Amino acid sequence: MQETFIKIKSLDMDARGVGHLENEDGSPGKVIFVEGALPGETVSFETLRKKKNWESGRMVTLKQASSMRVEPKCEHFWHCGGCSMQHLEPSAQVAMKQRVLEDNLWHIGKTKAENIMRPMYGPTWGYRYRARLSVRHVAKKGGMLVGFHERHSSYVADMTNCYIVPPHVAKMLVPLRELIGSLSIFNQMPQIELAVGEESTVLVLRIMAPLTPADETLVKAFADQWNIEWWLQPKGPDTAYPYYPKKTELYYTLPEFGIRMPFKPTDFTQVNHQINRLLVHKALGLLQVEKEDRVADLFCGLGNFTLPLATQAREVVGIEGSTALTTRALENARANGLSDKTSFSTRNLFEITKDDLIALGKFDRMLVDPPRDGAVALAVALAELRLTHPELLPKRIVYVSCSPSTLARDTGILTHRAGYKMSKAGVANMFPHTSHVESIGVFDLLEDFVPRQFEVKDVAQQPEAQ
Repeated sequence: MQETFIKIKSLDMDARGVGHLENEDGSPGKVIFVEGALPGETVSFETLRKKKNWESGRMVTLKQASSMRVEPKCEHFWHCGGCSMQHLEPSAQVAMKQRVLEDNLWHIGKTKAENIMRPMYGPTWGYRYRARLSVRHVAKKGGMLVGFHERHSSYVADMTNCYIVPPHVAKMLVPLRELIGSLSIFNQMPQIELAVGEESTVLVLRIMAPLTPADETLVKAFADQWNIEWWLQPKGPDTAYPYYPKKTELYYTLPEFGIRMPFKPTDFTQVNHQINRLLVHKALGLLQVEKEDRVADLFCGLGNFTLPLATQAREVVGIEGSTALTTRALENARANGLSDKTSFSTRNLFEITKDDLIALGKFDRMLVDPPRDGAVALAVALAELRLTHPELLPKRIVYVSCSPSTLARDTGILTHRAGYKMSKAGVANMFPHTSHVESIGVFDLLEDFVPRQFEVKDVAQQPEAQ
């Protein structure tokens, strides 16, 4: 069967090469997404999924290689779903991510940042301090598997090593498989949560049946040998509790601000502590807080930005959708001696309105760090506030995002309807070797502004190709 070759023009959000079949007249035809292919390459492909206007598949023959292509470090790369970009040189990975951000801002937000900042880099390997590992017994593969899912599959990858988790964690992967396989409830343990702090490593066992005395003996011996702490989780994340041995609490630090941040292994925290420190430093530098400012930290979580902000501002108001999180954030503020400059409240920020903003009062500056869904309700509320109470608008907003598409959508509202200009934008390589893009945008309030039409699109329906 004759192979069909295409020229790869770009990468999509899943790090797949994007090319086109040619029509009879030589014009670009159907879009093809090819796993394993890089821009500038000529490849043939095997189709995995076919639709009317596009196909997706994997590379079969590499006819012309890109100068950016490198040999993946990990032997499991081509089938493990933990990484998607190890075949692309690390600095080129960051350049691609920056291109994704810029393309999204233009195609979705209909705007451009006045300045593109230099990307933020950190360690390329051993950076992932948080991970969820799936557990499954597969007799055909020799027994117990512990690792990430295979690409585009519910199967667990047959991992014996991993270069993106810390080395001490990678070394225990095979012994961990052997331990789980030796337990009486090996088929009732669907996942293990990994959390690494500055003094301790915690593994959270999701157990659907109690450990037997013999199981407990094995589990405790493993903890002693590998210097880790076990937590057990019988049901949802809130049921997780420390089991053995009960050692120093998990925490990370932000030394620049004198902050020590305790967290639970099931909490959301950034997986990359080094990049998180850079991100906090950068965000606060960009926000340019003055000592008499009143600052809002929206989607504040445990206070990752709130507490550093409180070392610089007169008052910081942290808002989050979970009472459990705001309670913990207040505890962290007290532990760091910052409770007199912080307050926390629980609100559904996905439904925040103009009236809610009016009730909260004037903020000089605002930091926004939403989950992947973004902060569209906030952007709309600010646009409405512009029409009725422009004096309440913060003069600068720093928006930290884990989704370039929702950042672009919200940027469109802020720049076309709320009267802000996007002064700066950039990326942080929070997840090297993956297609994940961590972004940051800076918005400055314009004095003279006439609202413009902007259609708010459902970014979940946007085309994958950039």
